[in-house]
Amino acid sequence: MGTVTSGSPDPVTAGSPPAPDPGPGRRRLPLPARLAGLYGPLLAFAITSGAFCAAWALRGAYPFGPAGRAVNDQANQYVPFHRGLWDLVHGRAAGDLLFTWRGGFGQQFLADYHTYLGNPFSWLAVLVPRGHVDLAVFVVTPLTMGTAAALMTGYLGMLRPGAWWQRGTLGACYGLCGWALSDASYIPMWLWGLVALPLLGIAVEWCLEGRRWPGATLLVALAWSGNFYTAMMATTAACLLLGIRLLTREMTGRERLRALGRAAGAAATGIALTLPLLLPAFLSSGAAQPTRAAAFEPVRLDAFLAGMLPATHLWGGRPRLYVASLGLILAGTFVLNTAIARRTRLVWTAATLLVLASFQFPPTQYAWHGFAVPNGNPYRETFVFSAMVVILAWLALAHRPRPLHLALSAALLVAAAFALRGADDFGGWTWPAVLAGGALSLLALTLPGLGRGRGRRVLVPVAAVLMAGVVFAESTAAAANADARRARERWAAPAVTSSASITRHYEAVRGVDDWPAHRTDSGAPQTSYNDALALGAEGPQYYSSYLPQATYRALEPLGYGFKNDGRTFFGADNPVLDAIFSIGARVRPGAVPGTWTAARFPAPPLVTVRSAPYASPNPADSVYARQENVLGATVYRVPPVGVGGSATARTYEADCAPGSEAYWYSPALYGTAVSGGTRRRLEGRVSGVVPLGPVPAFGRISVAVRPRAAGATAGEHPVGCLDRTRLDAAVRRLTATGATSVRAGGHTIEATLPPGATGTAVFAVTAAPGWHCSAPPLPFHGLLALPVPRDGAPLSCAFTPKGLAPGLAAGALALLTLTAATLTPHLRRRRAVRRG
Repeated sequence: MGTVTSGSPDPVTAGSPPAPDPGPGRRRLPLPARLAGLYGPLLAFAITSGAFCAAWALRGAYPFGPAGRAVNDQANQYVPFHRGLWDLVHGRAAGDLLFTWRGGFGQQFLADYHTYLGNPFSWLAVLVPRGHVDLAVFVVTPLTMGTAAALMTGYLGMLRPGAWWQRGTLGACYGLCGWALSDASYIPMWLWGLVALPLLGIAVEWCLEGRRWPGATLLVALAWSGNFYTAMMATTAACLLLGIRLLTREMTGRERLRALGRAAGAAATGIALTLPLLLPAFLSSGAAQPTRAAAFEPVRLDAFLAGMLPATHLWGGRPRLYVASLGLILAGTFVLNTAIARRTRLVWTAATLLVLASFQFPPTQYAWHGFAVPNGNPYRETFVFSAMVVILAWLALAHRPRPLHLALSAALLVAAAFALRGADDFGGWTWPAVLAGGALSLLALTLPGLGRGRGRRVLVPVAAVLMAGVVFAESTAAAANADARRARERWAAPAVTSSASITRHYEAVRGVDDWPAHRTDSGAPQTSYNDALALGAEGPQYYSSYLPQATYRALEPLGYGFKNDGRTFFGADNPVLDAIFSIGARVRPGAVPGTWTAARFPAPPLVTVRSAPYASPNPADSVYARQENVLGATVYRVPPVGVGGSATARTYEADCAPGSEAYWYSPALYGTAVSGGTRRRLEGRVSGVVPLGPVPAFGRISVAVRPRAAGATAGEHPVGCLDRTRLDAAVRRLTATGATSVRAGGHTIEATLPPGATGTAVFAVTAAPGWHCSAPPLPFHGLLALPVPRDGAPLSCAFTPKGLAPGLAAGALALLTLTAATLTPHLRRRRAVRRG
C-alpha cells in the first residue's frame, strides 16, 4: 500500500471533508464544508448509541422488554437522585440545590448534585413525566457514550487528518470500550469521564496551536462540572497527552514553554470555574462517614491480560481494557509502521505501556484515584488505556498500514486469545469477536487498496460499511454479554419494581404529606435505599457517599438500621423514633402486592423544648435508654432476658406488662426470629429496631432465633417493652411545649416557641456540618439544639455547605479572568482599526 511521509498528501483523506481551520488568519471554510466535518462525529455517535440500544433489545431489557436495567447503585442512588432533581425543577422539592429535607432527616444536596447529577444529560430527567424518570436515566447512557465517541472522532482529526468514516468508526471503538460497557454503563456520572478525556484532548491541541485559550478553559470547566472523580483521571490522561505532543511535535523550546503555560492556565482557570461545586463536594467528602476500603491488590497477570480481549466481561474488581478487534489490530501495527516518525512511535508506545503498567503498581494506582484507596472496583481509570489504544489505531490507519503488518497484528490477537482461553474471565463471545470480528476488520482494512480508479470508488464505500458494521455487531454482542454476565452477580440484581407500583407508592406518600407540620415516612425500603428522596418523603432513608459522620453518630445509637459502613440508613417502624423526629404519617405495603396504605398519627412539631436534662433509668448501654434520653421521658421497660436452646437454635424469653409492645434489637445477629407466630429476618445492623408485636395477656414473650453463625448472640438487652400510654403522654407534652409555628425553607428553618418557654430547643435535624443558627448550638445527642432565648424571639438556622463561599469567590475570579482573556484580543483589534 506504500508509505506516506508526514509532508506529503495523505491518500487516505481522498473524498474526506477538509480538516478544520487550524489557526487564526486563515480563510473561514464555507458552511457546506464545515457541515461535512460533522460526518465522522455523527457516524461515531450513531454506531455507539445504536450498538448499546441494540444490546438492550437483545437482552429484552427495559424499555425493550420486561427485564430490569436499574442494577445496584443505579436503582439505589442515581434514579432516586434524578427524581429529586425532577422535584426540584418542578417545585415539588422539600429543599433546594443546597439542602434537601428528604432523606437522613435533612442533608446537604450540593455535593450530591455535583457527584450524581453532574452529567449534563441528567437534565433530560426533568423533561419527562415523573413516573418515567427511570427511562430518562437509562437514555443518559447511550447519549453520553455516543457523545464521547463523537468528541473522540473530532480529537483524532486534530492529531492527523483522514477519512471521516474511518475516524468515526474508531471513535465508536472508544465510546464502546470495555470500561464503558462493563463498568460505567449503569453509572451515568462516571460516563462523563469518557466525555471529559477527548474534551481535554481538544483543549490540549488548542493550547499547542496557540489559539482559542478561552475555549480550552471552558472545555476544562465542562469536563470538571461533571463527576470530578473520573474528570480527575481524564485530566491526568490529558497531562500525559500534553507531554507526548510536546515531545513529538516540531516546536522550539520557547514554543513548548508557551504551550505548557497556556495549558496550565486553562486548566487552573477551568477548574476554578467549577469550585463552587467542587470545593463543597471535597469538604463534604472529608466530613463523610468513613468506609473500610480494602488495600489495592493487583489481579493475576492472566486476568489482567484477558481484560484486553474483546467482548470479555471480567468478574468483580477486574480491569476492562478492551476495544473492538478493529482498534486492537490497528494499534498492533503502530510500532511497525515506518511511515510514522520513529520518535513518534517510540514516545506513544512507551507512554501507552507505562499507562498499562501503572494499573498494576499500587503507588501509581493510588495516584489515578487521587491518592485514596479505591472503594469498589479499583480499575476505574482503564478508559484512559482504551483511549490510548484508539489513538494509536488512528495514527496507524492514517499512515496506511501495510497488509502484512495488519495480518501479523491479527495473528497476534488470535494467539493471545488462544493462550488466555483458560482464564476464568474468558467470555463466551470472545472467540467470535476475535475470529469473526478480526477477519472482517482485516477485510475492511485491506479492501481500499485492492482496486484502482472506478474499482476503488466502489470498494471504499463497501469497506466503510463493513468497518462500521463489524464494530457495531461486535460491540452489540460485547454489551449484551457484559449485561448478561453482570446480571448473574449477586450485587447486580436489577430492580424489577414496576413504574406503576412506584407511582402508587409516591401518590400514597403525597396523600398524607403535610411538611413541615410533620414528617412522612415512606416505610421500609421498597424501591431503593433512597426511598425518601425518590418518593417525596422526609424519613431517615438516605444513601450517599457524603452522609456526614455526624449524622451516623446521631442515628446509629438510636437503633436505625444501616449498611455500607454507615453511609446508608434505613427507616424504623418504631413510635418512639417517630416522636423524636416528628414523623406523623407512614406508608406501608397493602394486602395486595403493588398497593400501599397510609396512616396519620399524632407527632410533636419539628422543634421541641427540653426544660431540663433527662437520664433514662433503664440500662444505659441499651438502645431503648438512648431513645428515652433523646425523647426526655421513660416509656420502655427493659427486662432481663433468659437464654435457652442450642448454639444453632436459641430461645430468648422476657417478662413484660401485658398489652405493652415488644421490640427487638440485635445489631450483631444475622438469621431468623420467630415470635408470636410471625417470622422476621434479622440482618444485624441493617435491621435496626424490629417490632415483635403486642405482649400477650400472660405477660411473657418468647423469641426463637436461628442465627446464621453458630454461637452468635443477641447481646444483653435485646428486648424493650413500650408503654403506649406513657409515650402518648410524652408526645402530648412535647407538642404542648414545642414550637407553635415552624417554617422550613429550601435550606432554612425557623421556629416560634410558646411564651415563657425555657430550656433547650431541639430541632429534629442532625447537627451536620454547615448549620449556622441565631444562637450558638448546644450538644444534644447529635441533634441540632439551641438555647431558648429569654426575649421569646424566633429561633432560626440556615444551612450553607462548607466551602461554598470561597468556591464562589474563586469561581468569580476565574470568570473575570476568562472574560478578560476573551475581550482583550477584540479590544486590541478595535484599537488597531481606529489607529489605522
